[in-house]
Amino acid sequence: MALFNVRVYGLLVNDRREILLSDEQEYGMQFTKFPGGGLEHGEGLIDGLKREFMEECNASIEVISHFYTTDFFLKSAFNNSQIISIYYWVKNISPLNLTFKIKQFDFDGSGEVLQAFRWKKLAELQADDLTFPIDQHVAKLLANK
Repeated sequence: MALFNVRVYGLLVNDRREILLSDEQEYGMQFTKFPGGGLEHGEGLIDGLKREFMEECNASIEVISHFYTTDFFLKSAFNNSQIISIYYWVKNISPLNLTFKIKQFDFDGSGEVLQAFRWKKLAELQADDLTFPIDQHVAKLLANK
């Protein structure tokens, strides 16, 4: 049986034209991606994205518009499922009370699951700033906008 893994991500740009990136450590690896994650059973895309931002950033967001949905086959880096990722432009409607880092993978504390956030100038965003092929593809699309 084929499995699909539906993911939803938010593209959040601040007043300085910087985009929010999430550095994470999980499953024995470190990776950089856009904030967001997997849709839970019975959850809509927008509700899932709002939940993910609340869980990861402790912030409420408003979805502005759709940006991109995966339009090619992509196998998960973690299992045999097919990844379908949806990206939305979002804005925060509550303050981001996070400690923003300057360096990649600058985690506070220790453990198997870690996360840190940082801003990257949108004009300087490169595909190789992100770990996964779908995020790299989105970075290229952003560069062409």
